[in-house]
Amino acid sequence: MSIYDPLASLGIPWVLQASLLAAGLVLLGGVVIRRQLAAADGGILPDRGLTLRNAGEMIAEMLAGLGKQTIGDEYRRYMPLVGTMFIFILLSNLLGLVPAVGGGTVDPNVTWAWAIISYVVYNVVGIRRHGLKYIYQFMGPALWNPTIGGKTWHIRLLTPVFLPLELFLHAARMLTLAVRLLANMNADHLVVAVFLGMVPIGVPAIFMGLGLLIAFLQAFVFSLLTMIYIGMALEEAH
Repeated sequence: MSIYDPLASLGIPWVLQASLLAAGLVLLGGVVIRRQLAAADGGILPDRGLTLRNAGEMIAEMLAGLGKQTIGDEYRRYMPLVGTMFIFILLSNLLGLVPAVGGGTVDPNVTWAWAIISYVVYNVVGIRRHGLKYIYQFMGPALWNPTIGGKTWHIRLLTPVFLPLELFLHAARMLTLAVRLLANMNADHLVVAVFLGMVPIGVPAIFMGLGLLIAFLQAFVFSLLTMIYIGMALEEAH
């Protein structure tokens, strides 16, 4: 029995419900933190203990630090996307550990959707920065650089070999992002479910704790790889 069953019986897929639930939690958390920061001294004095605001600030600082290292000085422009991606995936992973709830990251539609978003974003970033020169990275090294009419031409003789290979490798990034998240979360939830069925008291708590760690790590890795790809796209095209 799942909380999604009533609406699923009406034709609304459970994965859509799970995704909307995670998105709603992201929006709700953002609204709550924004109100806390807008209150008197809200942006100055930190809360006591572990609160939603403190957790949000720790996550924001962690992602900002990684973004500055991997993307560069322009990292702030991409933090809203990366932050949303991280929180959504993390919440979806955590929902998968809640009995009778479930998270969307065990469904390929969700993992592939985020992988495609990541792929499209970093390529758009590269094209906007370099224009048509962005394609140079797919064409292999320039083996001959003659200067004709005062202009240097970069002749890439190995383009027929490099172009299909590089395009395939870039497309494979989507595959690795989607499959890594999907496989890890399915395996984690399967292990927890098996031990809940076999030994419902005590032992599953160990695997629940491991599940919390895996849920965080998978969201972290997905977001980090997206930042790395954006940083690589911003580098000078060769």
